[in-house]
Amino acid sequence: LSQLFFNLDRTKTNTIKMFTEYKKLPQNARIWVYQSDREFTQEEIEFISAKALLFIDNWTRHGDDLKGSFTIKYNQFLILAVDENFNNVSGCSIDASVRFVQELEKELELDLMNKMNVSFKDGDNINIVKLPEFQNFAKEQKITAETVVFNNMVNTKEDFETKWEVPANQSWHARFLV
Repeated sequence: LSQLFFNLDRTKTNTIKMFTEYKKLPQNARIWVYQSDREFTQEEIEFISAKALLFIDNWTRHGDDLKGSFTIKYNQFLILAVDENFNNVSGCSIDASVRFVQELEKELELDLMNKMNVSFKDGDNINIVKLPEFQNFAKEQKITAETVVFNNMVNTKEDFETKWEVPANQSWHARFLV
């Protein structure tokens, strides 16, 4: 896997590359958060990064290029992003990104698409549990208003940076608090 990453030479083709650094995307860039059911290994991070670069460089909307990026947080969250000031995404381009993520799931034997998994912090540890288990933790007050949760429903870069990793009482998770 790591050889693929290190052998990736993006300068030998004549096509325009649409990957841009995440930090250079505007605050209103659209994002999708994919949380893994387990932490990525270093080799997997390299593999995901290489695949994401290739995917984004070729990501289109009805033939028009999309300017996009990705980032990986806590070795467990893959965030895909697109600058809709450049070109808007369409259903087809979103479908292509979902297929890309599904391919990663299959190749790396992990789950990135299960929206019933809920993640929260316990000190420096990130825990991922099924929604019913999260609800029980809240009922038992093992999860409180101050527990840091990950709101994977955010959909802009700005919201990702300000409303993704927040106390439970500032997220949709609040409905389960006692």
